[in-house]
Amino acid sequence: MPESIPQINPARPADIAAILAFVMHARAQIFPMLDPDALPADLAGFEQVYLNDADGHFLIAKVHGQIVAAIGYLPYDHRFAQLDYQGRKTVEIVRLFVDPAWRSAGLAGRLFEVICEQARADAVDVLYLHTHPFLPGAIRFWEKHGFVTVDVESDPVWQTTHMEKVLDEQ
Repeated sequence: MPESIPQINPARPADIAAILAFVMHARAQIFPMLDPDALPADLAGFEQVYLNDADGHFLIAKVHGQIVAAIGYLPYDHRFAQLDYQGRKTVEIVRLFVDPAWRSAGLAGRLFEVICEQARADAVDVLYLHTHPFLPGAIRFWEKHGFVTVDVESDPVWQTTHMEKVLDEQ
């Protein structure tokens, strides 16, 4: 790990191009089976989803002006029929990526703590996310941060693991 301390800040319009480059590069490394040129809807509409929607937020960590980590959340869209979050303000944690040079340095945990503070300020009831067992350490990381598994899909490739964390009033 380099010796500088990453600065964590909310994304700004001027950061969007660098964020998209960082996230798409990380996504291609972690999910080589996905089309590297297909921009997901949340990224295609980044400014609207994360900057203009009061229920969406995106944080970046920078060192010497370069993004080294990112995390965001957006309103949960109820696309998984087996999950019921009706009546509870629920956001989906997305796009947690950390540059390989910064992994195991506590940066992901710091980003998560900051986004949790924002979620509490936004009166969010539940943090939802999904991950996959083939991502090294992902499930363990989220469990360490208070998430519990609520469903695991039986698909042999993805085995999508749905997790949630009910926020307290801290």
